[in-house]
Amino acid sequence: MSRPLVGTLATAALGAAALLTAAAPAGAAPVGPAAHHKPTPPRTQAVDFAGTVALNNCSGSIVKMPTSQPNDPALVMTNGHCLETGMPAAGEVIVDQPSSRSFTVLDKSAGNLGTLTATKVVYSTMTDTDVTLYQTGSTYAQIEQKYGIKPLEVSTDHPTKGAAISVVSGYWKKTYNCSVDGFAPTVKEGDWTWKDSVRYTPECNVIGGTSGSPVIDNATGKVTAINNTINENGERCTVNNPCEVDESGNVTVHQGIGYAEETYTIPKCFGAGNKLDLNGDGCTLPKPSGVRR
Repeated sequence: MSRPLVGTLATAALGAAALLTAAAPAGAAPVGPAAHHKPTPPRTQAVDFAGTVALNNCSGSIVKMPTSQPNDPALVMTNGHCLETGMPAAGEVIVDQPSSRSFTVLDKSAGNLGTLTATKVVYSTMTDTDVTLYQTGSTYAQIEQKYGIKPLEVSTDHPTKGAAISVVSGYWKKTYNCSVDGFAPTVKEGDWTWKDSVRYTPECNVIGGTSGSPVIDNATGKVTAINNTINENGERCTVNNPCEVDESGNVTVHQGIGYAEETYTIPKCFGAGNKLDLNGDGCTLPKPSGVRR
């Protein structure tokens, strides 16, 4: 997985990373008669750092669900493997655990505005997906009043193959731009298994510290996935070297290719007041078999 910063390895990787900060240009206009009937180009939202946060070892974002209200407690989303108490074991689901973790709030140009503090871990797992959601002690309205920052909205639509996306890392204050190459039915890495993962095109060669970055659909400006891993060395299904497994059990390895976990079902697991409801209609997040203390 695209783990937290690890000494010289991550520093060297950063130097080699091809970081792009501009959205891909629209295709060239046709020449000749067709030029008089040009289709209307899709609108593209400007992607910047507003709504993202930096953790001490990972990236994240302030997120809202479509039903979230201004006076609801704000949520921060990052990876399950970024949890401050350690990576959840395969099959483990953590809910409603106290936390006082702090997050650095960034402005649109990646400048530091101040901090937010968690009150609890609402949900965390590395089973089927790789996500941690924190509840903070501030409402969305309070954050906007203090910092002028609005949350990123989590889309309820499945990501689309070929869609232009941006992986926005608050830790590195860098943006990677690429496209959705496709989807992997199963991604395995070490002891963990993730389902229906987004596969990036090669431009998003993410590194340690980008873990938990929101993946933004450039057409909507909404969060469509959460960045979580890349195959670093070409190994097969080992830690930091995820592999893909298809419906027939065939294993493939794509060295240098990164992955993200889809987030479109997460809003179905939250009700009024941003309260977690794992029994909500359409919620497919794994449920806990026990609660870690």
